[in-house]
Amino acid sequence: MDVSRAGRQREGHPPDAIADRYERLFYHPCVGMGIEYREEPCKSALNPVKGMGFKWSLNPYMGCVHRCTFCYVRHFEHRSDRPADDRYGTSIRVKANIADVLRKELARPSWRHELVVIGAATDPYQPAEGRYHLTRACLETLRDAANPLSIITRGPMIVRDIDVLTDAARRADVSVTFSVPTVDEEVWRKTEPSTAHPRQRLRALARLVEAGINARVGMAPILPGISDKPEQLREVVRAAREAGATGIWANLLFLRPGTREHFLEHLAEDWPEQLPQYQELYAGRAYLGADVMKPVKQAVSGLAREYGIADRRKVRLAPPPEPEQLSLAVDPVPKRAPAGARGRRRAG
Repeated sequence: MDVSRAGRQREGHPPDAIADRYERLFYHPCVGMGIEYREEPCKSALNPVKGMGFKWSLNPYMGCVHRCTFCYVRHFEHRSDRPADDRYGTSIRVKANIADVLRKELARPSWRHELVVIGAATDPYQPAEGRYHLTRACLETLRDAANPLSIITRGPMIVRDIDVLTDAARRADVSVTFSVPTVDEEVWRKTEPSTAHPRQRLRALARLVEAGINARVGMAPILPGISDKPEQLREVVRAAREAGATGIWANLLFLRPGTREHFLEHLAEDWPEQLPQYQELYAGRAYLGADVMKPVKQAVSGLAREYGIADRRKVRLAPPPEPEQLSLAVDPVPKRAPAGARGRRRAG
């Protein structure tokens, strides 16, 4: 089904009918869960980033109701003395003015139109987006500025914004990464308790790819001994290929303070037999060594080659090529002939 604005009109739907259905589907089930929404203005929209492969991030919300047991953002909450662990996931800061602030920042003469990643420290399509529409407003602002953007999400609600994403992709580079660490039902339910089903995310990915958006899968985090079995990895890669993912990458769990304590507490409840292994694997360190990480990443890369995961979009939206600089061909000033020569020409 074509869920772009034009497509909705062709199919006889009001322009926003299907988009509204996606909002209701992924927002209203969380109404009444006791979530505290704190509407607060922000002073800046763009955040400088170090060590993550990009320079700028944008987070319309702080906090996330998904409550993934492995969420690395808990480390930053812990470090910044923000809401305590028992409130994390139930207290969401809503940056009510973020689109206006972003517009001003993009208009600065010093801004170099660098890539902006949306969702590095929150999910931009968590249920709050169905109420506040801040992610959509930021997308419209980035589109109007023809600024490259990338989105990281577990939220199928992104389908609502296909119209903005396709417009933006015609003006600048646009990509989306769907976080799908596993399609194993038990692992998903225990580690991502308030997220949309992984296959719902993949269906959303398929819709974006059909519309011409570059959408890939991020298998992160893979959990040693829990979601790294060969058949589990294969199932994710196979599902990504069936959905038409333009690419796939993988990373393993890392545990920094704030995340470590929370994850190990849940691990002791859900997979107590795994606790000794994790205590040994992560003893004195947050990141696993290459001896553990490399084989898993190589396995995923091999499966991606086996299943032929590649950019197979029938429609590829892309910004127009930059116009070639016009050559300023100015006739050179003719050299003055020597005085004697001028005289001879006159005499002739």
